[in-house]
Amino acid sequence: MEENRRKAYCFHKLHPAVDLLFRQSMAIASLPKRKPPKRRSETVLQNLYKNPKTLFAFVLFIADAVLTALIIAYVPYTKIDWDAYMSQVNGFMEGERDYSNLKGDTGPLVYPAGFLYIYSAIQYVTGGQVYPAQVIFGFLYIVNLGIMLFIYVKTDVLPWWALTLLSLSKRLHSIFVLRLFNDCFAMTLLHASLVPLLYQKWHLSLIIFSAAVSVKMNVLLYAPPLFLLMLKGMDIIGVISALAGAALVQILLGLPFLLSYPIAYLSRAFNLGRVFIHFWSVNFKFVPEPIFVSKEFALILLVAHLGLLTIFAHYRWCKHEGGLVSFVHSRFLKMQLKTSITSSMPLNRSYNSISGLKLLKREHIVTTMFTGNFIGIVCARSLHYQFYSWYFCSLPYLLWRTPFPTVLRLLLFVGVEFCWNVFPSNLYSSIVLLCLHLIILWGLWTAPPEYPYENDKSQVGKKAK
Repeated sequence: MEENRRKAYCFHKLHPAVDLLFRQSMAIASLPKRKPPKRRSETVLQNLYKNPKTLFAFVLFIADAVLTALIIAYVPYTKIDWDAYMSQVNGFMEGERDYSNLKGDTGPLVYPAGFLYIYSAIQYVTGGQVYPAQVIFGFLYIVNLGIMLFIYVKTDVLPWWALTLLSLSKRLHSIFVLRLFNDCFAMTLLHASLVPLLYQKWHLSLIIFSAAVSVKMNVLLYAPPLFLLMLKGMDIIGVISALAGAALVQILLGLPFLLSYPIAYLSRAFNLGRVFIHFWSVNFKFVPEPIFVSKEFALILLVAHLGLLTIFAHYRWCKHEGGLVSFVHSRFLKMQLKTSITSSMPLNRSYNSISGLKLLKREHIVTTMFTGNFIGIVCARSLHYQFYSWYFCSLPYLLWRTPFPTVLRLLLFVGVEFCWNVFPSNLYSSIVLLCLHLIILWGLWTAPPEYPYENDKSQVGKKAK
């Protein structure tokens, strides 16, 4: 071996090119041998081993799918709104475009056009039969659960065992597969819009969010915190374009009705002044009915809602920006500064130096969205039983964002679930539910606000691509 190297050394001295090639070959020979690339299956197994929460979430997903199938097979269906839905859909499929003429057993149609399209498709597939529709809603429940498990794993706020709470609601299973409410589609779409939001794909998130609004307007409870996050994560032009995309979705979905009877559509589908029946209220049953249906009571709740949103935005969600007023002022100041300087600087340099945009933490995004919606829940004049789906999936997350001990968190969870399973609701169950809501809200208020932006610049650059 030494003799061969000595001969090669003498030979490569004869020419510079040979000398360079010789040095490169010797350097390559001295490098350690690379191990063969790992198979994809091995990588997945290693990730599951390192993060047992993902494995537990998968097992929970399968177990709940089996449980949901058993519920559909053995628990009797309860008829509430299904016949009304089918009557409203029949009128639409027969060519009626006047919303004032689309009615069912429970009254006139009060949902936007997305509701009609979804339930028309379900009627086409099932023929209006309940059992195949239950199967569809069973799949919908599992999709919703999978989305929520994904969000919980990505945010990593709960311990692994607490993910079980997402599957322990008797009421939520009933809402999906035994009642077939349109709230199920609205909330599944809303939760789906949170996934691109975690990666700050704002325009895609707004499109899905708008699709959820087209099924039921309760999704708008998420609008104030979403708008605040958009101001944090985008420049003004981006905010306007994302909102325009969401508005375009509403226009396209409602176009057949807007072209025919626009006033009837807008007044029925987006009626913000509806008064719900006192008997079905789960949260304010203790309030006397004359007060419950009064405009004064509605105004008090509206002021409380807006006030709580403003307080949380100022002291919690924008604390690290100097408060809500300071944050909004800085955003518009940067917009004016960018407008005045862009013409004198290259585009990329201008954007990077003036916009001051940072990548938001996933935990901050989800906490802000869930808390904003929960404030709306606390201040809602009437929560019917199907409205539990509006916030149940966020309840474990919110509980673990409070500074409460784990035992108290679990007691609060059990207490809320218990109140929603008291039928019919009564004075005591509604008082207890309101108190539990206020305790959770207090816990969210007393929790120290975390820094909302990613600190690792390299990670920011990686995620922003």
